[in-house]
Amino acid sequence: MTASSSARPDRGASKKQIPINKHAGVSAAARHMPYGIQQPAISAQILQFEDSLGVILFHRRPFSLTKEGAELFEFTAPFFGGLDKLGERIRGGADKRLRIGTPEIVQRDYLPNLLKRMRTRMPGFHFSLCTGNERQIIEQLQQQSVEIGLCTLSGKRPEGMHWRELVRLPMMLLVQEKSRITQAADILERDRIDLPLITVPAEETLARLFQSELQKRKIEWFPAVEVPGLELVSRYVLEGFGVGLAFGTPSVPLARGIRSLPLKGFPEVKFGALWLGRLTPLGVMFVEEAEKAGKELAKPVSP
Repeated sequence: MTASSSARPDRGASKKQIPINKHAGVSAAARHMPYGIQQPAISAQILQFEDSLGVILFHRRPFSLTKEGAELFEFTAPFFGGLDKLGERIRGGADKRLRIGTPEIVQRDYLPNLLKRMRTRMPGFHFSLCTGNERQIIEQLQQQSVEIGLCTLSGKRPEGMHWRELVRLPMMLLVQEKSRITQAADILERDRIDLPLITVPAEETLARLFQSELQKRKIEWFPAVEVPGLELVSRYVLEGFGVGLAFGTPSVPLARGIRSLPLKGFPEVKFGALWLGRLTPLGVMFVEEAEKAGKELAKPVSP
């Protein structure tokens, strides 16, 4: 039966309480979804479904199913209640595949150790990778093309986005090993900095934090060369094209021929895990191992 929106029953009709109330509302239910989906999208679909049926399925405030909603719930519950077990059987057991979104630096310096940990803890673990910066990874999560993102944490995140900080890394400058510059102050205390600055793109968190701190100190030093990744920053420094901006990763040695200059008093860059909805058991395990790998990444290498 199809009914137009004008035929929608009056929402102020008498409310009959039905004792089926698992999450007490759409917003709470969205937070328990095993994949990322926003509350407005769910609400819009429910309204269209109610229009097509010509009935109200539940009262909004306070939440309670109508007689028709309870009848629909009782009819569909056996099917949806068994989907998790069916999925496990189809996959041949527990879900062992995870889609991950990460920037280049995470894939290079952090992810290999983390993935090794996961395969030790769960033999048969599989993964797929999508590359992107923080903004792109948030979009990937919203589009459900990845389940977990590992990236910098900066600014305000969208509603429903969960996160956990994994590691903080200091900023540093890179110079050639043969350079006479021995500390960052040798550059930053100059009245006019004429050395070319090599950085990742201006919209990246590292570059934005660095420029923000320079502004606070009333220092002007703008990028002369922007490259897509930190490996290229090191390469350009090594070839003598200028001074590079990078993260300090104690457990990852610098390329031969390059020396680092700590940026004392500059903010650290936060990295973390991002996800929407409720994590699967595999996702929970992944975040746990990511925390451990983060601590190892920040640990200096023994001489």
